[in-house]
Amino acid sequence: MNPDNIYLVAGAAVAVLVLLVAFFHYVPFVLWLSAKVSGVQISLLQLFLMRIRNVPPSVIVQAMIEAHKAGLENITRDSLEAHYLAGGNVERVVHALVSASKANIELTFQMATAIDLAGRDVFEAVQMSVNPKVIDTPHVTAVAKDGIQLIAIARVTVRANIKRLVGGAGEDTVLARVGEGIVSSIGSSENHKAVLENPDSISKLVLSKGLDAGTAFEILSIDIADIDIGKNIGAALQIDQANADKNIAQAKAEERRAMAVALEQENKARAQEARAHVIEAEAEVPKAMAEAFRTGNLGIMDYYRMKNIQADTAMRDNIAKE
Repeated sequence: MNPDNIYLVAGAAVAVLVLLVAFFHYVPFVLWLSAKVSGVQISLLQLFLMRIRNVPPSVIVQAMIEAHKAGLENITRDSLEAHYLAGGNVERVVHALVSASKANIELTFQMATAIDLAGRDVFEAVQMSVNPKVIDTPHVTAVAKDGIQLIAIARVTVRANIKRLVGGAGEDTVLARVGEGIVSSIGSSENHKAVLENPDSISKLVLSKGLDAGTAFEILSIDIADIDIGKNIGAALQIDQANADKNIAQAKAEERRAMAVALEQENKARAQEARAHVIEAEAEVPKAMAEAFRTGNLGIMDYYRMKNIQADTAMRDNIAKE
């Protein structure tokens, strides 16, 4: 055979192979055949248009086959494509619808797609509706009226509420409300012994408050798994109060002592000032006597009599002291 002819045949074969690969890529014949065998009505043109719209035909066809086999005839190709183009998970939605149908749970396609687009796992929600989930709360610390601290752990059994999954609060809200209810219940107890003797009373009281309102769950039961005794908060508060009162009393005593010291210092200053005035006045006496001698108002005999009187006064003072 001529080499040129060989090259032409090889080129033609390669071109045919490329065309076949492109054809089966854009027109998934095997997938169409699988849908036909499964009883799903879909044309090759529709599969080709899915490729053009960047929608994977395998995902849509597999979902339609699963829905058809489960008896869900109200799920159409257009609705599945629309949900995929909106960013949803088609496989998870169909799984959830099939599970809900088998478990006799009311779940429409519109509701399932809305839950999926809201960011929640709709398939897990359906499973949780069939098999309730148990959530353990963290350690909840509360104080009874007698001042004894109690540390409790509760187990909350919840079931997903399909109708409230869109816009409903999550597990964190449920745990926070249950913890608040436990704290309120223990705080209203007269003493810690009553709580330890009958922990079921806490569960009943908390469960009766309707803590699942506005959440995506329905609380089935609240059970106290463990409860321990903590610190004596009442005694600690009394000790702290006594220490505070003692510090206040010491501060007031120190204040009074400081005021007394200040008053004593003030009295000493006044006494020194008075003595200074007396000394100043006594210094003026000789000057006045000298002036009296010069003017003749005081004689020498008057002066000696005054000295005698002063001597007698000093002698009497000494005798009185002895």
